[in-house]
Amino acid sequence: MSQADVIDPAVAEGLDAYLARLPIGADRRNALRKAVLATSPANRGDALTCLRRHLRRDEHGAPGREDSDDEKSLAACVEAGYPGLGPRESSTASGVLRGASMPRLNRWPMSPSDIDRRPWRVLSPLLPWLRRGAGGLPRAVPSRLKSIVRWRQCLLALMVAVPAGSAAAYMGTVLPHRGATLLETFILGAAFMLFAWILVGFWTALSGFFVLWRGDRYLVRGEQNPDADDGARTAIVMPIYEEDVSRTFAGLRAIFESLQATGRLDEFDFFVLSDSVKPDTIVAEQQAWADACRDLDAFDRLHYRRRRARVKRKSGNLADFCRRWGGHYRYMIVLDADSIMVGKTLTAMVDRMQANPSAGLIQTPPTAVNRDSLLARVQQFATRVYGRMFAAGLHFWHLDNAHYWGHNAIIRIAPFMAHCALPRLPGRGALSGEILSHDFVEAALMRRAGWGVYIAYDLAGSYEEVPPTLLDELGRDRRWCQGNIQHIRLLFSDNLAPAHRALFANGVMAYTSALIWFLFLLLSSTEAILEALRTPDYFPVAGSLFPQWPVWQPIWAVSLFIATLVVLFLPKILGVVMIVARGRQRDFGGVGSLIGSTLIEIVLTSLLAPIRMLAHTRFVFMTVVGLQVKWDSQQRADAQVAWLRALRFHLPGMLMALVWGGLLVWYTPGFAPWLAPILVPLILAPAVTVITSRADLGIWLRNQDLQLIPEERNPPPVLARVVELEANAAPEGRFVDAVVDPVLNALHIGLQGRARHYSAELEGYRCELAARALEQGPDSVDTGEQRTLLADPARMQWLHERVWADAPAAWGQWLDAVPTQAPTVSV
Repeated sequence: MSQADVIDPAVAEGLDAYLARLPIGADRRNALRKAVLATSPANRGDALTCLRRHLRRDEHGAPGREDSDDEKSLAACVEAGYPGLGPRESSTASGVLRGASMPRLNRWPMSPSDIDRRPWRVLSPLLPWLRRGAGGLPRAVPSRLKSIVRWRQCLLALMVAVPAGSAAAYMGTVLPHRGATLLETFILGAAFMLFAWILVGFWTALSGFFVLWRGDRYLVRGEQNPDADDGARTAIVMPIYEEDVSRTFAGLRAIFESLQATGRLDEFDFFVLSDSVKPDTIVAEQQAWADACRDLDAFDRLHYRRRRARVKRKSGNLADFCRRWGGHYRYMIVLDADSIMVGKTLTAMVDRMQANPSAGLIQTPPTAVNRDSLLARVQQFATRVYGRMFAAGLHFWHLDNAHYWGHNAIIRIAPFMAHCALPRLPGRGALSGEILSHDFVEAALMRRAGWGVYIAYDLAGSYEEVPPTLLDELGRDRRWCQGNIQHIRLLFSDNLAPAHRALFANGVMAYTSALIWFLFLLLSSTEAILEALRTPDYFPVAGSLFPQWPVWQPIWAVSLFIATLVVLFLPKILGVVMIVARGRQRDFGGVGSLIGSTLIEIVLTSLLAPIRMLAHTRFVFMTVVGLQVKWDSQQRADAQVAWLRALRFHLPGMLMALVWGGLLVWYTPGFAPWLAPILVPLILAPAVTVITSRADLGIWLRNQDLQLIPEERNPPPVLARVVELEANAAPEGRFVDAVVDPVLNALHIGLQGRARHYSAELEGYRCELAARALEQGPDSVDTGEQRTLLADPARMQWLHERVWADAPAAWGQWLDAVPTQAPTVSV
């Protein structure tokens, strides 16, 4: 009787299906098949056991470590798909792959900084009994540019306060009662704050134009590769949370390759720090990391870690990295999931830190790229034309007291760990708890400790991506709004630099200005309607012989309106002038296309401004009343907004605008045209949202050389590489693949570490979950239950073995599916 007659055909089919999922050469696959069938396995389970035993014979393990048979089998499967990963020595006794995914620990302490949040402490110079004792906060270290910064900021305050006060006083002459009533007093107060707010942006842009035109002696500079033998190492860290895995790792690969081309790759390590919780995302990240390491030969340079608990979100993730591995590095470059940076820019950032030992943080101004929706293209054009000018202006006013935007920046790790850990704000409500907009606070604490915070506005090659639709943008703004308004509690903290107090106030105004604008419009409308309803009193003074006739001077209101437009739009004109003066107009499609694109941007921004105003007003109100925001992952890929979704979101604003406009037309038709530019966009908000989300309109504009940026006309290699890698990305792994696929199952189990011990109750619950998943298929366990199984290496290994041994019908479609083969290697 032949061997084929003895062996059950189902066993041979199961063995062939399993072997097909191992990315090994055909000769090795046939040899393993022959060896297993020679033992005449009675069932699929015996065949799988025999196969794993043969695979273990080629697995020698890491030197100096005795692994169990199960661990050797896992390492052999991993080695089949990712040569060189399996036998690496673990940094701890935590599992076969933990040492391969992260370097050895080098623990440093990082305790939260003390930030006094009691506003009356600002009065301590006048009231000595309020001063702290010896155990108080450390004194702020003076800046070496202190006198220059103070002089410039006093000048800025003067140039904001005087014109804003003059404009408000001039507006008082336009009001019916010349500001004499309580209502008009509030109107003028709101007007003063709004004028001051837009003047800050105006003077920032003008000073940036001046700096870019004339140069700046205080620009933080660096030499090419100074102190080459210094031994300084840099960690490039990318915290992620439920991101598009293919896009994230395409960007990371492109950055790695660009840095490799500089010849200085040995100075850097990469870290992907995941807080993801969805099972499919977890598996996809692990697979993408291992694929990237294999393809780039970067197993000791590109690291991956997923936290089990998402404590303090991004800031907590970075702090956790610093505590565990920060001791290995002098600097870290922080990236977002959508960040893209050129290798030469990364090395230039390190060179500038090396050349400026007092620098604690250097921020690059990122340019928006890679999106096609109409809204995103307009924002990309705006950041490219005006963005660098505003960044240069921020540097001019703040020098070494500058912003930090949380990404595309380099940080000196030692002072960051010593001074920038964030405390938890006490109390209840939306303004308490974790500090959400952590970047501004970290910059302020870095500066308080005496380290300079700079904006390297001249560094090109720093990119990011913007939300593709208005609803996605507003969802992000809802999160930022709560974080920025929290800064009210930090505004009067002891020993912060005045510049960073101003930056805190600026961050608060970024959203509360919308509420002020809304109140200004509401109070102005109320004043207009009351004047229409009120019977005129021509003899307000008793005994007066002559009437006081109301005087309306339209030219006064028009002149004030024109002055406001100049303040708003002159910076945009200067951005265009700068491009043309430097002969860069061809990169934007020519002079005509550049001017046309600017007009389109101005019109669309004007339409969007009232919509954003109303949304931000609602966000501020929700924050003040204590409604917490849920910080979810961002939508980054282009996706058109459905009409129903847009209508549902904007319906309250539409109804309010219709009622508001109807009242004005009914009672004071002369005032209604002045508010039309505000109310009409609110009524048309759903259409504006849907149209601006369309990628085909954005692509059509690009084909007409409109909203064109230089990175599209002559794409930098790193951007083109991201597009190429994303287009050719392999299918993302899922939870079901971590169960069925032998390589992904072994990879996931190895990354979890050694088996853990649970209580009898918890062990029984997990066994029940695994049994249900085996009998009824992966759809029988919800997302949370899948996550529980993924966190249990023993259950995942058991489930993998039983699925292949029993071949339950609930798993048939995945067992029979033809696998996508990775590059084959000989095992």
